[in-house]
Amino acid sequence: MTQPWPHRRIAFSLSAEQSLPIIVESIGLNDDQEPISRPEGFPLYHWLQTMEGEGELSLGGHSIPLPQHSGILLPPGVPHSYAASSARWETMYLTFGGIAAPSMLASLGMQEAAFFRWERDSICGTLLLSMLERLESVVDMFGLEASIDAYRFLGTLSKFGRLHQNTSVQRNVEKLQPLIEWMEQHYGNPAIGLDDLAAVLGISGRYLSTLFNQTFGVSPYGYLIHVRLRKAKERLIGGSACTVARIAGEVGFRDVSHFVATFRRTVGMTPEQFRNLH
Repeated sequence: MTQPWPHRRIAFSLSAEQSLPIIVESIGLNDDQEPISRPEGFPLYHWLQTMEGEGELSLGGHSIPLPQHSGILLPPGVPHSYAASSARWETMYLTFGGIAAPSMLASLGMQEAAFFRWERDSICGTLLLSMLERLESVVDMFGLEASIDAYRFLGTLSKFGRLHQNTSVQRNVEKLQPLIEWMEQHYGNPAIGLDDLAAVLGISGRYLSTLFNQTFGVSPYGYLIHVRLRKAKERLIGGSACTVARIAGEVGFRDVSHFVATFRRTVGMTPEQFRNLH
């Protein structure tokens, strides 16, 4: 059984060596990620990845699931918020700047907000943890080792982390926005299928699946399930006395057993346990 990583955090002063191409501000691990809201964005580049559990990031008014083996790079000043969508969400993060950071990221095709996924055994999942452990054990007075490690991490992520090449999350979200808004209105219809979703945008089901996997790392129907579960959570903690069976029907599940099984698998607890917890 995998043991949870201990909570660790390390920070580096931006004044250490301003001439470095990449300056690491902080790198850390949070074994129980708390909700974060940044209406003005973060002043530096911010990488966030899931180690265990699952989170949800809000970007441009839309929700992006962050399951295990995935992460997102946010440029400075991009408004966003994120929170756990499972019982416990373990994350790692890297924040950085530097005079050459914008040009380096542009050369790697990473100048805009970008979502990454990788295989279970990929080095992308452990490289940041190795970097953290190395920086904890070595006194890096000028931030040089951190700068080198950060560039190595970003290069590895660009090479091995993308499922599809050079696809901007924000650009795809604009394409998908009408459908995402449609899902928010019609999630309660249990008869919705891939063809119905594709028809909203007037494209093929295959192309729609490609767009969703590039942008969110899930299928269109998987995203719809994500919407339904979010709506179910709102009802469960909204002070309503509705039964779980009624909520299941209201959010688009044909039967309560399927709803409970899906909720438990995704959130890590039953709907009743979730309601009692909150």
